[in-house]
Amino acid sequence: MVKHPGAVVIVPFLSQSEVILLRQFRPVINRYIYELPAGTLEPDERTSTCARRELQEETGYKAKKLIRLGALYPVPGYSTEKLVLYKAEGLTPSGLTCEEDEVIETRIFKKNQIKELFYSGKINDAKTICGLVMCGWL
Repeated sequence: MVKHPGAVVIVPFLSQSEVILLRQFRPVINRYIYELPAGTLEPDERTSTCARRELQEETGYKAKKLIRLGALYPVPGYSTEKLVLYKAEGLTPSGLTCEEDEVIETRIFKKNQIKELFYSGKINDAKTICGLVMCGWL
C-alpha cells in the first residue's frame, strides 16, 4: 500500500469557452502529456489553499473563484491518494513560478479542441479526463 497525503486537480477556465492545459514532461513515462494543473497537499494544508498555490505555480494565474467539483480515488487498489477537483474561474495573470524539476508549457484550448485531443488519444491522463468530464467538457 502506498500512503499518500492527497492532492488537488484544477480545471482553469480562462473564459467560459477556454481552458488552460499543461503540456508537461513526465520522466516516468518518458514523454510529454496534456494535463490539468495538480499538486500534492502539504502537511495540514487545506485543499483550496493547495489548489490556489498549484494553479499559480503551474499556470501563472490566480483565481477569483474556486468551485469544488468533487473527489475521487485514482488508484484505490494500492494507494490512499485522494484527489479533490476544483473549477477555477475569474483568472488573472500573476506570474509563473514552476518548481525547478518541472518542465511545463501552458496551452489554451477551446472545447472542440479538447474533444479533438481526447478522441485522438492525446489526452490520456486520468485526473485530467475526470476533471474535464466533471465540467461537461468531455
